Amino acid sequence: MRHDSQPPSVDDPEDRALRELVAAGEIDRATEAAIRRYGPELLGWLLDTLPRADAEEAFSNLSLELWRSLARYDGRCSIRTWCYTLARHAAWRIRARPQHGREVLVSHIPSVLAAVHQARDTTQRRERVAGALFAEIRRTLGEEDQALLVLRIDRSLPWRDIAHILLGETTPADELTRYAAHLRKRFERIKIRLREVAVDRGLGG
Repeated sequence: MRHDSQPPSVDDPEDRALRELVAAGEIDRATEAAIRRYGPELLGWLLDTLPRADAEEAFSNLSLELWRSLARYDGRCSIRTWCYTLARHAAWRIRARPQHGREVLVSHIPSVLAAVHQARDTTQRRERVAGALFAEIRRTLGEEDQALLVLRIDRSLPWRDIAHILLGETTPADELTRYAAHLRKRFERIKIRLREVAVDRGLGG
């Protein structure tokens, strides 16, 4: 988990380079670069809240939706936040869809497909060296609380970006501000809950 680094923003050099590609109409290159840059953490987030097969399907769908959606990217958030918003939508669609008749959708662009495979490989390597205990405790929480915990602790995203991801890209600015304040308070309650579960499992106070 990341605790000591600053979260990327719209002023982050790598994110700025992605936005420049989008502005230049280089959607294929921007999609590939975004998946290579943010793919492992996006897949990791999906794996925290979905079964593996569903998480990988959602991630594949995300790569296609990112390619489709970058043309309407409006610059109100970082590309990273945009990707997380799409990932959350992809997870919703997986949960809402019947189990039968599923198919994995990936972009037809070979370079983007290669980036998707690379992100999966990177995430699997991280999983092999990461402990599972905290993830197990996290799963005692509800779906949205899990998402909040991962976005804030694991990804170090600012509160306003988290509000953007959870509410959607069309949410008015004043509503984002109010919801961000609500999320801060909710986060404190989640931490208390995690400490209680840890104590119950003999992990200390």
